[in-house]
Amino acid sequence: MLGGGGVAGIAWITGLLAGLAEAGQDVTGADLVIGTSAGATVAAQLGSGLPLAELLARQVDPARQSRELMAALDWVKFAADMQPYLVPNGTPAEQLRGYGQFALAADTVPESARLAVIESRLPSREWPATPTRLAAVDCESGELVLFDAASGVGLVEAVAASAAVPGVWPPVTIGGRRYMDGGVRSADNADLAAGAGRVTVISPLGLNSPLGTGTPLREVLAGLKDGGAAVTLLSPDDAATEAIGANPLDPATRVPAATAGRAQGRAGLPAEF
Repeated sequence: MLGGGGVAGIAWITGLLAGLAEAGQDVTGADLVIGTSAGATVAAQLGSGLPLAELLARQVDPARQSRELMAALDWVKFAADMQPYLVPNGTPAEQLRGYGQFALAADTVPESARLAVIESRLPSREWPATPTRLAAVDCESGELVLFDAASGVGLVEAVAASAAVPGVWPPVTIGGRRYMDGGVRSADNADLAAGAGRVTVISPLGLNSPLGTGTPLREVLAGLKDGGAAVTLLSPDDAATEAIGANPLDPATRVPAATAGRAQGRAGLPAEF
């Protein structure tokens, strides 16, 4: 399970995975990968066939970095801007439709510009051979959608939809519908791992996500464990949290976040949750 966290989250996850592999604890051989937002990008990159060392180089070497658009994400302002679109004491579905209304009404860069950024991040436009699902939410219905190789949706479009932060990036048009960031349902969507015997959750926002959407991650992980799964959680340590900083959408966070992630990974896997 690869969670959301902006360009800093992409860099941190990539560094973490590379560091774990260097420590002899490569976790990229999972039977199923589910990515949300930043995690969707990493999932697609992992499926490209490039080794982790090369994917890390694409984060820390300015000559290899993808082209990004600068954006700011102020969590307090984000919550305030969203408030008029939310239904007081509304159901989860009503709240997600509110997020969708906010996303559709926002003044953002053109969809084509955002798709070009996503395409520049991906070494390959082919869906990974490893079963991979990317989480997005339908703006109008508020329904969760999991795009995969069988969905008939291009990988670039699926990644872009999963990473379309409301109010920051434009919703993505697929089959006449508009889709937004899967993180509005949950930053990690870890509940989708129910039924698996072993679950590794890599969460850039961690147990105290500022999003405040969905069931708290701690409760989700406890539920997975109660269901018989062996659960491991990886979230930024103090050094990585400082490297990610207050604005995870800032492209300047890539080098420090990836470097901190690699150092954290080289320290090895934590105990099970």
